[in-house]
Amino acid sequence: MAYNLLKGKKGIIFGALDEKSIAWKVAELAHEEGAVFTLSNTPTALRFGEINELAAKCSATIIPADATSNEDLTRVFEESMRILGGKVDFVLHSIGMSLNVRKKRVYNDLNHDFFMKTLDISAISFHKMLQVANKLDAINEWGSVVALSYIAAQRTLYGYNDMADAKALLESIGRSFGYIYGREKKIRINTISQSPTKTTAGSGVKGIDGLMDFTDRMSPLGNATADECAGYCITLFSDLTRKVTMQNLFHDGGFSSMGMSLKAMSMYNKSFNCDCEETVVDDITD
Repeated sequence: MAYNLLKGKKGIIFGALDEKSIAWKVAELAHEEGAVFTLSNTPTALRFGEINELAAKCSATIIPADATSNEDLTRVFEESMRILGGKVDFVLHSIGMSLNVRKKRVYNDLNHDFFMKTLDISAISFHKMLQVANKLDAINEWGSVVALSYIAAQRTLYGYNDMADAKALLESIGRSFGYIYGREKKIRINTISQSPTKTTAGSGVKGIDGLMDFTDRMSPLGNATADECAGYCITLFSDLTRKVTMQNLFHDGGFSSMGMSLKAMSMYNKSFNCDCEETVVDDITD
């Protein structure tokens, strides 16, 4: 059911790849809620072809861009303002990639050239995006910018690797730019720390199935889905959250506040009833 929360609003959504993407779900819901927007992703991602389906469904224009390029980002904002007829009201940054994760390089044996690319693509692109938008005065007063993060920015989670460092930097950029943008133009900047979600990108994280099962057992409300995350993004784009800024907002069914759940304790106790000492030792030394 639509509530017209974004009626009359204009935006840019970065990072929609396929129907498993959170950005894809955000675009669908933003369209239902009355928004008009442009879509942007890398030329490589666009060759998959699926984003054309989303664009057709939402009557959105696709603007190819490398989010690490100031020149490309400038073109996205300038063309978006031309296509949409003025400044935008919301921007979604849903961008992340790690070659170290893809190539299964463990954290204590990273390729540092890959590491720098992880930071540039997954976090510094957020700063570049905000800096370009600020210089172009591309976002309306009381506009909203949201980036997607993960709790690995605060806690160590096995397998998340250098993406954890990228998410920590992403959240810091959100706070720092949130202060400047809020003070000067009444624009709010927030990050959403989402439950582990089996998107196309998320599927590359080592042990994602086990991690999702663990967090689902630990969370009193269970994991938040991509569709539910889209709903949360829409509220942050709407006028209902005009005084929420510089926050990292946990959207994880309560996982971030948990220490030990009944389900997790039950599984832990059961582990003593099996002959699994060797497995436990292997896991610890990995």
